[in-house]
Amino acid sequence: MESNYKTRLTSEQLNRITQHHFRTGVREYKEMTDGWANHAYCITLDDGQKVVLKIAPSSGIKRMRCEQDVMVAEVQALRLAADLQDVPVPRVLAHDLSRSFVPAEYFIMEYMPGKPYNKVKDQYSVEEQQAIEQQLGAYNRRINEIKGEKFGYFSERKTQYATWKEAFLNLMDDMLADGKEAEVEFSIGYEELERLIREKSDVLVDVKEPVLVHWDLWDGNVFVEQGKITAIIDFERSLWADPLMEHYFSHFNNTPGFVKGYGRAAATASERQRRSLYDLYFDLVLRIECVYRQFDNKEHVAWATRNLEEGIERFRLS
Repeated sequence: MESNYKTRLTSEQLNRITQHHFRTGVREYKEMTDGWANHAYCITLDDGQKVVLKIAPSSGIKRMRCEQDVMVAEVQALRLAADLQDVPVPRVLAHDLSRSFVPAEYFIMEYMPGKPYNKVKDQYSVEEQQAIEQQLGAYNRRINEIKGEKFGYFSERKTQYATWKEAFLNLMDDMLADGKEAEVEFSIGYEELERLIREKSDVLVDVKEPVLVHWDLWDGNVFVEQGKITAIIDFERSLWADPLMEHYFSHFNNTPGFVKGYGRAAATASERQRRSLYDLYFDLVLRIECVYRQFDNKEHVAWATRNLEEGIERFRLS
């Protein structure tokens, strides 16, 4: 989807980058158009090696608070996940914050085979989908076994908190501040929504240990090939958080295969109430980011608006 976030590079810029990091030029390259924010290029080097370059928006683009410093966070999270050795994530090959070659931060990672699960899901039977999602649950559980010291945004440049309640309410405050600045309106006022959130937030104290949460592990960020997961990508929104914040526990997915692979579901009253807070947060993100990214797909914007209204009503009744 097109957005104003994407930084595009010329063949000359790509050549300068690859010569610097790999001492070889670009044989061919293509834009990877599936991303919604950061832009990416699949590059074949002159020596035949394939890599992927991911570049952040330029510094002049106004981003949501949750999207600041996300490339640094993604690189760090990818390296942590790669240390597990049994989760298929791309290795980081280079990371440049200098803006010496291009006007934005970028990193280069190894190319991973497969196609996004959302693009090929319909080609698999129900049983095959369940098997893939069971694999995903097991991999997601492994990622969540990485422990942190404090809660909150993954980037060390942002404030982190001793309790999950403080951290999550900070995430929500940032999201609502972005909504106000973008003049996003919905069915109830901001003050009323903030009151409801705080009224329902005491269950967050039940979360005692910060773990690495991918958060954005939807089907588009899972690569598959011949019924097997070949890659998990896009760790840019990683958090130190409650594992129940993961996408496949959301109202969009939460499939039997994933739950079986992960080994647990949101079963207790506290867990279900926490999940309702996380669903609301996600529904707010989907709507508010439309304004900041200036998405060109009007159907998606209309869907995100409806989804948020439905999400607010679900939250009120939870």
